Amino acid sequence: MTPRFDKLGVVIAVIAAYAAFAAPFATFRANRIVPGQARSILEALPVTTGPLLLAILVLAALVALFRTPLILRLAASAIALVALALLIGVAGTFLTPAGNSFARVSPASGFWILIFAFTLLLADVLTRLNLSPWARVGVLVVAALAIGLLLISGRWDSLSILKEYFNRADSFWAEGSKHVTLALGSLLAAVIVGLPLGILCHRVESLRAGVLNVLNIIQTIPSIALFGLLIAPLGWVATHVPGAAALGIRGIGTAPAFVALFLYSLLPVVANTVVGLAGVPRAANDAARGMGMTDRERLFGVEFPLAFPVILTGIRIVLVQNIGLATIAALIGGGGFGVFVFQGVGQTAMDLVLLGAVPTVALAFAAAIILDAVIEMTATKRRVETA
Repeated sequence: MTPRFDKLGVVIAVIAAYAAFAAPFATFRANRIVPGQARSILEALPVTTGPLLLAILVLAALVALFRTPLILRLAASAIALVALALLIGVAGTFLTPAGNSFARVSPASGFWILIFAFTLLLADVLTRLNLSPWARVGVLVVAALAIGLLLISGRWDSLSILKEYFNRADSFWAEGSKHVTLALGSLLAAVIVGLPLGILCHRVESLRAGVLNVLNIIQTIPSIALFGLLIAPLGWVATHVPGAAALGIRGIGTAPAFVALFLYSLLPVVANTVVGLAGVPRAANDAARGMGMTDRERLFGVEFPLAFPVILTGIRIVLVQNIGLATIAALIGGGGFGVFVFQGVGQTAMDLVLLGAVPTVALAFAAAIILDAVIEMTATKRRVETA
């Protein structure tokens, strides 16, 4: 009987084979800024551990290649990812000379490609399993706990990104707090302004096109350009408006970053509010009018609850967008994880870049999964209520 191949599995197997046998697994540097020396899996790991990892990767790739049961694909992807996570720490310890505090060992392209390949396999399996929203959030929590345990255990302490973290632990959490505050604060401000504006645009059709066109134009301005455009007017406000400087408003820093993120956030919130309200069934509104409900009662008791999943989708877009854009705020003194990204670029220290980039990606990924689950639960609840 001819074996049946899985189309996505073929791609995953090819990617995994290249990453495992042709791409470097880890990079060794004598210090944090000199060019690195690539090491394959067999060179980066002890004599017995390297072949073991290759065997795990080959078996996982074969499971992906053929149309195997979902539970087997789930186990193969999970085992491969756990093995990679554990053994990259072993590689850091193995390659670092004893007592050498200057050497740096970092994951190389092969490691990241393997992580991508088997994460893709895991995501495909979870999609096919059609997990409930709570189950997807549970998978996220389990993954976060596993990573947290690895960090606490010290198995990754020999990796260069952790060494960069230990050197900047206090500033890491301070900049992380600024990053989250910028992303969430600008989102909250956009919701407070955008929801009423979206309702107004829905009710007053003549206003809709003009408002959405202006917000579209703002959305097309590059982020760095918008940050720069806000420096002069906010600097003028700080100088000429009493009390503005005391509130933290100035030409550079958090204020222009916050305003720019707020402006970028308005279009998804306003547009999704308009679309959500426009999608409310006419029958629901007619029934509410027949019950004698006022316009205000219909808005908050019928239209807004039915439109809420669509509005929440816009909020999800804004949050993920703002978590990424907040990185650019470091260029104008706004703080955030971008501080480490741009310091690393300036010092040609890629591990410092990763110290800012990895938590940014992790935050955006977690926010997307959680809000997707909330949107699905809300939409399901509304369908049940209106059935």
